[in-house]
Amino acid sequence: MKNLQAIADKAAISLSFICTVHCLALPLLMVLLPALAVFNLEDEASHLWMLAAVVPTSLFALTMGCKKHKKMAVIVFGLVGLAVLIAAIVLGHDILSETGEQVLLVSGAIIIALGHLKNHQLCKRSSCECHS
Repeated sequence: MKNLQAIADKAAISLSFICTVHCLALPLLMVLLPALAVFNLEDEASHLWMLAAVVPTSLFALTMGCKKHKKMAVIVFGLVGLAVLIAAIVLGHDILSETGEQVLLVSGAIIIALGHLKNHQLCKRSSCECHS
């Protein structure tokens, strides 16, 4: 249980990476491998499922890390990334266009990943028990 926050940071970074790959590689894969079209991976529901995984994981890891290293800037950075992701999903490609939605989703994922990376580094530097 001691390393739960470290695991959550790493999971959130992984989820951000998966989101980025989904946004950037999926259109290319759909063109190259038409059989993937059967799975309907571009459906808006997939964005909601990813968001349902990213938000609680990110909030947990950032909050726990902030309690340890006391750097509020990290949690604010993560919240900005989450807000960008949520805005991209709420506005969607109908309002933003396909490219606009992808830019916001990838930007949000990168911001969140950087926030978690900083959170992880600060916790590790403060020698908390979750990184021993």
